[in-house]
Amino acid sequence: MKKNTFMEGAILATIGIIIVKVIGLIYVIPFNALIGDQGGALYGYAYNIYQLFLSISSAGFPFAISKLTSEFKARNNDLAVRETYRLSTKIIMLISIVIFALLFIFAPQIGKLIVGNNTGGNTYSDIAFVIRMVSFAILVVPFLSVTKGFLQGHKYIGPTSVSQIIEQIVRVIIILLGSFLALKVFNTDMKTAVGIAVSGAFFGGLIAYIYLKIKIKKSGLLEKIPKQKEQVIEKKDIIKKILKYSIPFIIISLLYNLYNTIDMILVSRTMSDILHYPMVTVESVVSVFTTWGVKLNNIIIAVITGIITSLIPNIVSSYTKGDKKDVDDKFNKALQCVLFIMVPSTLFLSFLAQPVWNLFYGNNFYGPEVYKVYVFSALFGGFYSIVVNTLQGINKYKLVIITVFIGLILNTVLDVPLMLLVEKLGYQVSHGAVYAAIIGYSTSVIIALIMLHKKYGFNFTDTKKRLPKYVISWLVFEIIIVLLKLVIPTNLEGRLIQIPILLGYGLISFGIYILINYKNGNLKNLIEMRKKRENRNSK
Repeated sequence: MKKNTFMEGAILATIGIIIVKVIGLIYVIPFNALIGDQGGALYGYAYNIYQLFLSISSAGFPFAISKLTSEFKARNNDLAVRETYRLSTKIIMLISIVIFALLFIFAPQIGKLIVGNNTGGNTYSDIAFVIRMVSFAILVVPFLSVTKGFLQGHKYIGPTSVSQIIEQIVRVIIILLGSFLALKVFNTDMKTAVGIAVSGAFFGGLIAYIYLKIKIKKSGLLEKIPKQKEQVIEKKDIIKKILKYSIPFIIISLLYNLYNTIDMILVSRTMSDILHYPMVTVESVVSVFTTWGVKLNNIIIAVITGIITSLIPNIVSSYTKGDKKDVDDKFNKALQCVLFIMVPSTLFLSFLAQPVWNLFYGNNFYGPEVYKVYVFSALFGGFYSIVVNTLQGINKYKLVIITVFIGLILNTVLDVPLMLLVEKLGYQVSHGAVYAAIIGYSTSVIIALIMLHKKYGFNFTDTKKRLPKYVISWLVFEIIIVLLKLVIPTNLEGRLIQIPILLGYGLISFGIYILINYKNGNLKNLIEMRKKRENRNSK
């Protein structure tokens, strides 16, 4: 296996994740046709709860193991690296069993929390059944996450990217084949079909885990290392470090996942219990938040995930060595990746929500209307992820927890009032929940950036200097799309016609956007190697 530099790792991870997200985006076309909005809402109810509990059982461990591995590798302590992986798998086994039991036992109570005793749609017993089906993945996926963190800490990004592709392919096969056979061949009910679909998380995780274990065995990374005096380290010290690093990550990831879960519950209960929308309408809207809109957002989030996958071990390595200049440089590069890629992608999906939704899900009244605003949650969540993960990488856990908690509280407190307000103003009620999330994310990011600059000496000069050029390119990008709408219609029905429409908009708008950023130097600055830094290192 070949180790990867920061930008190589970011590119490899991003390519792998984009492939995964594209597969995830394509499969929803037949999956949506099979299960519809009600099935999509049911799938999303269970999967959001699964993600929440998964964050408790494993979310902190991959980053903690990656961080510890990078830290010990920087000190040439290979014995501690091996012990870190071995001990982390034992810890995760215990946690996974406990979390699985809690999720399986209390599934009916969770179902009642989401929909209460409402009828006319999915019942709480339907939700409980699907949650129990997906809970088995808790027994596998955490081990996969730990193994990915171990490899990422060694800067082996390639195998982890391949494992994600394998996991997604297996998962999609189970989802499509299982739900098709259940509904069309064996004529089962919707909850059984969705239950089989969510079990794809278990099988995908299992096959991907086996693949990574084979790669590790061939690489010899876990071969027994002779003890040397300078490498001796107490197991209890490693366990303390694993828990010290992972517990804040788990808290942070739990708070992050609560954004989606709280929005899912409050949108459902506000629309049904306070505003008395019929459950058919409620679940059409909720399905955008939990399943269909999330799948479209994932293609944007893939960029952030790829950057973070490479960012964490590299920032940890530079921070451990005391190379503040390199930490600043990588953080600015990460921020500029978001500005360059995510902002125009978000604007494109928002302005063209109607043809995008028609292409993937067919003609739908609520889908495009909800999604054109919901897509911005991915953009602000992307900035939030970069800042939060950077703070974690340099051990500022207290600051992370404080800023994330403040953002989550704001989101929770503002959700219902903003939904009621926008409904009074005549807009789609769910937009209020998105605005609440954006306020929460933005508050966390602003507080964190101020503290990074004032207390820890981070320098954002390069990003601030280039921001006006990015703003101008975004404005031009928007104007181009608005002008194109005068020529190319976006309200045509039918799926196939949406392909040339979106291709036309995409080629022209992104082509000019890239040209502008090439001319103003933003693109060159983003991809060029740091020659000054290399020269400084060579001296």
